Amino acid sequence: MGKLIYAANISLDGFLEDETGSLDWSVPDEAVHAFWNEHERRIGTSLYGRRMYETMRVWESDDWLVDQPPVVREYAGIWRDTDKLVYSTSLTEVSTARTRIERRFDPDRLRRLKEDSPLDLGIGGAGLAAEAFRQHLVDECVLLVCPILLGAGKPALPRGMRLGLDLQGQSQFGNGVVRLHYSVRNERTHG
Repeated sequence: MGKLIYAANISLDGFLEDETGSLDWSVPDEAVHAFWNEHERRIGTSLYGRRMYETMRVWESDDWLVDQPPVVREYAGIWRDTDKLVYSTSLTEVSTARTRIERRFDPDRLRRLKEDSPLDLGIGGAGLAAEAFRQHLVDECVLLVCPILLGAGKPALPRGMRLGLDLQGQSQFGNGVVRLHYSVRNERTHG
């Protein structure tokens, strides 16, 4: 059975994107990129909302990778080898291999996918992840907290719900990014 893992670069004040929708503040250095490569190797299926898929599909092309460091080129191969499931009502087709579209988020179908998967599943995008959190489907969170305050933007974690977390690990990178790895208790807490 695979675990559903929400993983993201987030600002210190808890945002996934700044108020203009930009992610340029979270561009990883080589050590952080190497961490993401190792993390993504364990993922058999990546789940995306439309916007996150449109951001990530750049990894399908080699054109822009020519002058990139080996760790960046390596990630492209890892991404291409991963199955991708895009939740979208507006996409009519996908432009990447190993990708299929789901028209709606079906919690029972995702539970079956987790049960049937020999590898872990990754979920990307705050909106889709929030729905998975609300349905108590997320098993782990891997958050790379970047040393920046954005002041506003898209919250990385769902608002209006409370879940208990258990710290599984932590580390710091030389550029000031801190890795926090939590398991989600997936029990409703009150307070």
